[in-house]
Amino acid sequence: MRRRGWFSRTALVAAVALAAAGCGIRGTSVPVDAGGAPSRVSCKVPAGDAKPADPGDARVAVYLVCTSTLAQVERTVPLTAPTATPADRLKAARTLLDELRRQPSPTEEEAGFSSAVPEDLKVNGPRAGDPAEALRLSIRPDELPSFALAQVVCTYGAAPALGRTHAAVLGGPGKEAPPHRYDCSADVLSNPDIAQNAGWGDPLSETG
Repeated sequence: MRRRGWFSRTALVAAVALAAAGCGIRGTSVPVDAGGAPSRVSCKVPAGDAKPADPGDARVAVYLVCTSTLAQVERTVPLTAPTATPADRLKAARTLLDELRRQPSPTEEEAGFSSAVPEDLKVNGPRAGDPAEALRLSIRPDELPSFALAQVVCTYGAAPALGRTHAAVLGGPGKEAPPHRYDCSADVLSNPDIAQNAGWGDPLSETG
């Protein structure tokens, strides 16, 4: 009787395993807690959440990562004159980069936003021989994570203080690599992985 009971239990286990395999369920040796259904994020910060701008502040748009794409978030920053002098332009670029390096607010995180821009990334103005609109990053653009490069390009490209060119002319810290133009297109916003090849062509120069 004991042996027959053992065979019965073995047959039952085998039948359950075959049924699971037929349904496409993969066997596992440990319990699996599937948890709740995945939540959807809005990729949009509620309008009333924005910090009111003081008289000396301005509202700017920065691009953050949300569900493998880029989307705009408004931030409040000190007011900068649009392209008044190279010093003003660099100040605007540094202010925007500070916003990209900053961790998203709790409300932004809840909406699904994050940033891929390295916290140690810095920006400087053009060198001799660079186009006037060029900016030099402390990390070569082609060595940045593609999402980080897309964030920088699209944020700079949308900034009135930088000319709102929908592009950015970026170089790295080394003297051997000239700056290149990177475009912020709809394709880059929906697929930031292509940022390193978006508009990347012949080296830019003041005479070219």
